[in-house]
Amino acid sequence: MTVREKPSASAIGASLAQRREANVARGVATAHSVWVERASGATIWDADGKRYIDFVGGIGVLNAGHADPKIVAAMSEQAGRLTHACFQVAQYEGYVRVAEELNRRAPGPSPKKTLLLSTGAEATENAVKIAREYTRRPAVVAFTHGYHGRTLLALSMTGKNEPYKQHFGPYCAEIYHAPFPYEHHGVTTQRALDALDELFSSVVSPERIAGIIVEPVLGEGGFVPAPRDFLPELRRIATEHGIVLIADEIQTGFGRTGTLFACEQYGIEPDLMAVAKSIAGGLPLAAVVGKAEIMDAPAPGGLGGTFAGNPVACAAALEVFALMDEAFLARARAVGERIRAALHSFKDEFEAIEDVRGLGAMLAMEFAHGAPAVAEAARERGLLLLIAGKRNVIRILVPLVVTDAELDEGLQIFHAALSDVFTR
Repeated sequence: MTVREKPSASAIGASLAQRREANVARGVATAHSVWVERASGATIWDADGKRYIDFVGGIGVLNAGHADPKIVAAMSEQAGRLTHACFQVAQYEGYVRVAEELNRRAPGPSPKKTLLLSTGAEATENAVKIAREYTRRPAVVAFTHGYHGRTLLALSMTGKNEPYKQHFGPYCAEIYHAPFPYEHHGVTTQRALDALDELFSSVVSPERIAGIIVEPVLGEGGFVPAPRDFLPELRRIATEHGIVLIADEIQTGFGRTGTLFACEQYGIEPDLMAVAKSIAGGLPLAAVVGKAEIMDAPAPGGLGGTFAGNPVACAAALEVFALMDEAFLARARAVGERIRAALHSFKDEFEAIEDVRGLGAMLAMEFAHGAPAVAEAARERGLLLLIAGKRNVIRILVPLVVTDAELDEGLQIFHAALSDVFTR
């Protein structure tokens, strides 16, 4: 009897690539030609058995790391009892417990309420729905370089054209964009505020604006933190004109910037806050949390979603909340300090690096050229990185549970990749 040889891992990868080409829509892009087999903490192994240090974290979804045992156990236990009921049909405690945790931990002293959803785009769109119902106004102001999702209203608010907008319009009416402060490119807080004032004067009256939506740190737009005086000024302007201030903390939330939410570092209380990504350890869960009076504006039936607040995702989220105590946040700040120091040393060594910026462990480098080549060289050496901005920024979203040894190894590979590209 002839024993059939097991296909090599590389052959498996090639087969998967062929199957993808035949079956997956062309518009779904993938940053790295890696087929993930398993992952733990801040490390990934592919179908070839190759090991990678993960500085991407599923685009900021895995602040609590890959496959945390307590999160996995909570998911498994919940899946054995109830996987779905639809909260609009029959209620379950997990949804309420997640809402209680978010209401308790959200910035500011006002009483809060929460709506659970499935995706970040749902969160930003529902935040706008709530703001419009509360104010009975139509218009929304968003910012250049901002990213709020891929569905129609979310994409209308997104201030980044390629590759997201293509020919997907026409987009939603009454969405207006103002400049986001981007000091590396000469847009100061004052210039941004002057432009917003000009928008109010010449394009849309503030009395028509339901909400202003803003990321405390631009995500897809290049990891640009709002200057310290910008968000407090937006808070003042919104209050003055009766506008709902919406903080999009989808990528900045859950410890990424060194506090549970980035707004805490700016000393502001948003009226509404959209959260998602790292809330549930890798499962689809999102939320709008905000001032109770505003959240209660829509009548019963106006909010919801079939999969919104899924019981298994809620169980995972509760374990994430338990994990993210002050010690976890302190570790996030320490990780951020080590990465920042390394990135500044890289900038001193390589002229192609123009800027180092970020908040907490949400850090990036902007390049004059060569960012995609650096990401490719890093992958070949065993480090996964991700591009942002105009494909000229490398951002870091390493799981915050990364060990010192993993972090050092990843930064060493990063340096070697920079050397590969810029010292040939």
